[in-house]
Amino acid sequence: MRPRYEGILRVDHEADHPAARADHTAGGAENRTPLRLAVTQPPCVPLDVAKNARAHAAAVRAACARVVVFPELSLTGYELDAPVVSVDDPRLAPLVEACAETNALALVGAPVAGDHIAMLAVTGGGAAVTYRKMWLGDAEARRFRPGDAPVVLDVDGWRVGLAICKDTGAAEHAERTAALGIDVYVAGVLESAPDATVIDRRAHRIATAHRVWVAVASFAGSTGGGYTEAAGQSGVWTPDGEVYARAGTDPGESVSVSLTQPDRGGGRRG
Repeated sequence: MRPRYEGILRVDHEADHPAARADHTAGGAENRTPLRLAVTQPPCVPLDVAKNARAHAAAVRAACARVVVFPELSLTGYELDAPVVSVDDPRLAPLVEACAETNALALVGAPVAGDHIAMLAVTGGGAAVTYRKMWLGDAEARRFRPGDAPVVLDVDGWRVGLAICKDTGAAEHAERTAALGIDVYVAGVLESAPDATVIDRRAHRIATAHRVWVAVASFAGSTGGGYTEAAGQSGVWTPDGEVYARAGTDPGESVSVSLTQPDRGGGRRG
């Protein structure tokens, strides 16, 4: 599988934009094609990349969205000793095929060489490592290294900032990502059910501080690392910090929204 991004997205790194960007939405946001975005919490079999990739493919087809966001380490489960996943791993083929059929960009979680906890960008042309988690938990830091810089994707003119779990709790991460110019801040996370409110608090803070949409894909069910009951409740928050759409707590649930006029909070559910 050869990664191919032509006509799909552009990747911007902090090093490309050392100074804060001007407001990129001025004068044109209302004329932009709405962004159909989904956050999903597929069932996960620990360490079974092939089965999980098939579940991801089914979620992409069901979402009918341009961008589909998955939880942290969604391809392996939260297994900190999981082998790294290569971008040319043949087990990803069903997911690549689903993205080709639906013209989707899937943002999926996996451990990658380096060692990093990462987000893969999967399109119909293949997979690529697009973002590496910058803020690691204590147990994670015993194996993994932090990423170097925030990343923003340009998808059909929409600026999509990327985050993974603990990143969302670091105000510096959102500030540095927003400084690149973003419309949407998306994150793949894992929280235990008793800590579900953490997701709400962080999403509200980021949305209101930077006046952007926030979309969070949250693990549901059980996974590794002692998470016998994950929070689920993947959701989307408006730039005013209000919950716009939210899934329940069961594996397999997702929500899809159409985002319009991101600088004024317009959008459509469903």
